[in-house]
Amino acid sequence: MPRRSRSDLAGFPLHVIQRGNNRAPCFLSDPDRLAYLGSLGRYALRHEVAVHAWVLMSNHVHLLLTAPAPANVSRLLQAVGRSYVRRFNDTYERSGTLWEGRFRACAVHAEDYLLACMRYIELNPVRAGLADDPSNYRWSSYGGNALAREDPLLSEHALFLRLGRTPAERSRAYRELFQGQIAEGTLVEIRGATASGHLLASKHTRREIEVSRGKLLGPAPIGRPRKVTGLFI
Repeated sequence: MPRRSRSDLAGFPLHVIQRGNNRAPCFLSDPDRLAYLGSLGRYALRHEVAVHAWVLMSNHVHLLLTAPAPANVSRLLQAVGRSYVRRFNDTYERSGTLWEGRFRACAVHAEDYLLACMRYIELNPVRAGLADDPSNYRWSSYGGNALAREDPLLSEHALFLRLGRTPAERSRAYRELFQGQIAEGTLVEIRGATASGHLLASKHTRREIEVSRGKLLGPAPIGRPRKVTGLFI
């Protein structure tokens, strides 16, 4: 079966998931995690990729990134992968691959889903039972985004900057978003779009972008395929 192509939308944030091969652990110690983050920061700068949110789990990574072109994200993950796998294999006297062959990613329409996607990423350890609160999990961007801690990896998205005039105001406003749970429907939409490579956006927004681009960016409609035209139907 041919691989499903990802939404090629330059300048849109991308929600990325990279898993360990066969879901095996890809981090065995804190030095491993620090080494990965160091490589991520170094190569993000080189490939002009902004990091808005991140979390390191035992066998996978979530990232929210913006780049001038989707190819920059691919180059970033390839560079980080090569650097980190070389160190991991040397440290644990192993050989072979560490990551799944292809990362999963979806473009995110910022106005509709950026802040929800950031919360989804930073709440991953809570959903997994690793912490009772995101502030109690060290290996995520929650400290930088919600608590105004120094995080050299992070670049604030324009939508995040609108939350307040100062870092303290922005962090407080962002922290307040965590007082309510992410709706189950939103969780399903984020997971489904990331798994399939579809654009994560409201139906109306996605339809407008599909019309302007002349191609489908979400699930194909049930029934006879319909050509995307310049008119709403």
